[in-house]
Amino acid sequence: MNLQKTFGKILVPMLTPFREDQSLDLEKARQLARYLISSGNADSIILSGTTGEFFSMTFNERLSLFQAVKEDCYNEIPLIAGTGCISTIETINLTQSAEAMGFQAAMVIAPYFTKPTQKEILNHFTKVADSVGIPIILYNIPIFTGVNIDPGTLGKLAKIENIVAIKDEAELNPKQITTYLNSTPEDFIIYNGDDTMILETYAQGGSSRIGGVVSGASHLFGNRIREMINLFLKGKVDTAAEMQRNLFPVLRVMGQNSRINPAALWKEALLLNDIDAGRPRLPLSGGNEEEIENVNRTLKILSSNASVGA
Repeated sequence: MNLQKTFGKILVPMLTPFREDQSLDLEKARQLARYLISSGNADSIILSGTTGEFFSMTFNERLSLFQAVKEDCYNEIPLIAGTGCISTIETINLTQSAEAMGFQAAMVIAPYFTKPTQKEILNHFTKVADSVGIPIILYNIPIFTGVNIDPGTLGKLAKIENIVAIKDEAELNPKQITTYLNSTPEDFIIYNGDDTMILETYAQGGSSRIGGVVSGASHLFGNRIREMINLFLKGKVDTAAEMQRNLFPVLRVMGQNSRINPAALWKEALLLNDIDAGRPRLPLSGGNEEEIENVNRTLKILSSNASVGA
């Protein structure tokens, strides 16, 4: 499988809508997926990723989300299932279920809370990959899992036929992209997992090794980010850099008041644009009046700079 051709540059980890009573809202999930398709903001959709609040969903809720969006959108956009769980056996079960549903790939986060050793990480991913035939995209995000997939471990995992890529939360350790590239075969793909580091990632790996970005910001700005990447790859570095600088304040405002997961405020940002992505699930909470105003102000500033890169 040619990942870049199959999944494109903009992989959106779709927000998961919840109702006020905290129940999963599958109808709004379908509507949100349809919006991502009709707007052109997504080349592919990832379900139950970190931005999708998978960590607060039950196994059966994740299956329900997979099924609902797959039934509605499968023939229109590539779909990737986020199947990482806290245990290896549950991760295997969810990944096998996604494969049986017809998902084109699975994105599997490193085991979280347990803080496994590198040997245990290697064993975990090996067993998951061996249990299915679909491509596996590893997901490295130490700020949430408490562990890093070290380059040496990745080099061993990249030898497994259906482990084909990794998403790395690049801002935490920006030069790890280079060590990952140097530790893996030329056909192994790196996805940037941090909207603040898109161009820096491409600068390290170029278009042959960097698949694109797993981008929460692309719920609203996927077309803009795609254009920014294309300009950079065409050598229009100054224009692309200006576009990234203009986007940066919006990305930062989603983490105001020490929010680590930006999902709740991205839902507020979508609502400001008349797109209802539901509520976050507790303990995450919606934005307060000041936070929403800060989001609104930065969105307006970015909108005023919309001509950059045109």
